[in-house]
Amino acid sequence: MLKGKNILVGVTGGIAAYKTATLIRLLIKEGAEVKVIMTAHSKEFITPLTLSTLSKNAVLTEFYNPENGNWNSHVDLGVWADLFLVAPATANTMAKMAGGIADNLLLTTYLSARCPVFLAPSMDLDMLKHPATIINIETLKAFGNFILDPATGELASGLEGKGRMAEPEDILKEIKSFFTKKKTISR
Repeated sequence: MLKGKNILVGVTGGIAAYKTATLIRLLIKEGAEVKVIMTAHSKEFITPLTLSTLSKNAVLTEFYNPENGNWNSHVDLGVWADLFLVAPATANTMAKMAGGIADNLLLTTYLSARCPVFLAPSMDLDMLKHPATIINIETLKAFGNFILDPATGELASGLEGKGRMAEPEDILKEIKSFFTKKKTISR
């Protein structure tokens, strides 16, 4: 279903980053080519080595490789991708996206992306309900981004409620459905 599709996965600094490993495995299993961009904080939750091994591509975290000076072009990444998925999408990253802030490789790539962007929010229930987050999500929707509704359940804080990142299998279904609909429309 995803054979020949280039999926760019952005990983931000939330506890749900561990689910991204499963999501990448599922995307690869469906035949997608996957590249990963991680924010600095995401590396506190899951290692680049794990995601690099699963994606079969080097994980990008900075604008350039400090060891050899190779440039990681956010423009090239934005053009390469057929779909850009940010999972998990933290309140911080979504606020920056809504405000057009570009202070890391993931955010500059978002602003350069020519493809559809899917966001899988993940945060505590009170953060999700905060008026600033609600406004940011509505702004991102107005920009044409797709928001994958967070699940309800036990949160990392120990509270119960809405805010869990959607399960990898559910995210995969949404991506496959998107490409199926797109294929039907283009015929």
